[in-house]
Amino acid sequence: MPPLDARGVAILLREYAQRTALRGDNPYRAKAYSRAADSLAALAVPLDVLVAEERLTEIRGVGDAIADVITKVHKTGSHSSLEKLRKEIPAGVLEMLAVPGLRPEKVLRLYKDLGIASLSELEAAAKDDRIKKAKGLGAALQTKILQNLAIAKSGEGRLHLHRAAALLAQAKDSIRKSRPELKRVTIAGDFRRGCELVGDLAIVAEAAKPDKTSTPSADELQIRVSDRKHFGVALLFATGSATHIEQLRALAAEKGMRLQPDGLHKGRTLIAGEEADIYRALGLPFIDPELREGRGEIEAALKGKLPKLVTDQDLRGILHCHTDASDGTETLESMAKATRQRGFEYFGVADHSKSAHYAGGLSVEEIAQQHREADRLNKRFGKDFRILKGIESDILADGSLDYDDDVLERFDFVVASIHGRFKLDRKAQTQRLLRAISDPRTTIIGHMTGRQLQRRPGYEIDVEKVLRACAKHDVVVEINAHPWRLDLDWRWHRAALEFGCMLSINPDAHSIPELNHMHWGVLMARKGGVPAERVLNAMTLAEITRYFRQKRRSLARAA
Repeated sequence: MPPLDARGVAILLREYAQRTALRGDNPYRAKAYSRAADSLAALAVPLDVLVAEERLTEIRGVGDAIADVITKVHKTGSHSSLEKLRKEIPAGVLEMLAVPGLRPEKVLRLYKDLGIASLSELEAAAKDDRIKKAKGLGAALQTKILQNLAIAKSGEGRLHLHRAAALLAQAKDSIRKSRPELKRVTIAGDFRRGCELVGDLAIVAEAAKPDKTSTPSADELQIRVSDRKHFGVALLFATGSATHIEQLRALAAEKGMRLQPDGLHKGRTLIAGEEADIYRALGLPFIDPELREGRGEIEAALKGKLPKLVTDQDLRGILHCHTDASDGTETLESMAKATRQRGFEYFGVADHSKSAHYAGGLSVEEIAQQHREADRLNKRFGKDFRILKGIESDILADGSLDYDDDVLERFDFVVASIHGRFKLDRKAQTQRLLRAISDPRTTIIGHMTGRQLQRRPGYEIDVEKVLRACAKHDVVVEINAHPWRLDLDWRWHRAALEFGCMLSINPDAHSIPELNHMHWGVLMARKGGVPAERVLNAMTLAEITRYFRQKRRSLARAA
């Protein structure tokens, strides 16, 4: 049997991780093998080279023990430990682990108690009401399975942005070390387009003389090596989307040209090989990769109406963050200092409110204590940095916020969010949000649809009606930058802008590292066509302080 390549080994490592999890063994071991499998999937150097040179521990997440397993699996196609585990549970049972919210112990119960041994059998059992009748499983689990089966199918093989970023960064580093002659090593694919889930791990690199036979590659990581003359068009095609490329080709044909994988041609002449030159030759300005989805960007470019997209550098402050006063891991002081060290002008704390018992929501007394601490720190920070006092107030089932008006008026800003009662019908859930938006103390609507990517769908609402209400009541729409949320979905950003909404890119950070989520929010805003002037926290400290003050004055006048 020939040695297994990186993809083949990764498949077996994932299987080992899943079987270990089903067995109820050390969960950290299962996670370690799963991480190692991800790293192998994005390997930029042939696995046999790393094995021969004993360099496996250079791979992210691979220590000596896992390196030994990889070596044996690579050479023999299996491992004794894996073979033992295979005798315990059929392969089809592993499919069910892809269903969000279906934990290993429940999968095991479904198999042992009901004999369900595949994803198709699980779907049939749920539709036949067999699961809700089983002791220890029940109707709630059956409903969750029916809801999340679609998520399991739609998200298959796709990674969250932050996970894809880590794997692609590792691949770039590996390419630079193993192939120093390659230049302009550039990430392409749907990651470059800022897609919320990434299934196309792709890199383009430049070489003096591309040689397809020596191009480093793995089955899940596509690496294209091009010469300098054709690098730009290689990057264009590797970035996509397919619809955008087809529309560019149609435009080229209208102008008597041909756009091909080796460049833009007129007759036998190569007109352009670089990305910007190709767009220019077609009479277009450069179209940012995030916009390349075939959703009217070429028509907008031809009319000179492409937006100037927001950048990381445009953001002046951070709003909607949590501290250890509720469910965060750091103190207010630590979070504020970390924000300041990143070059921002303000930190907007927004801990959970009193109804969020599960998250240590703040009592009125704890709010007063936090505000005293913020005042003390603000005196120390001086004029160039400020802690803004906010709260993430739960929207109750009837649409009211969970503090009295006199408490809400103490804050600089209020993020109103839904954290429960997700199963209300579309009309009731929409009315719930509309009432919260009409409350003059609401500043921002947090994670509007409540979705968690590859975990749960958002609750049902009339998004257009909610956005129109936000514009009417001067309530800001959050782009929640947590990579599991990325909510509001970028496909609604254009409508929000057209209705007149302001947006705010918020990390929903519960720790210092999560402050870096801001970048994913910026990517989503760019993909949605959002310019900096429509982003709340692109305002300077002076501007946002004035904005909040004016909102409070309007509230006072209305009262």
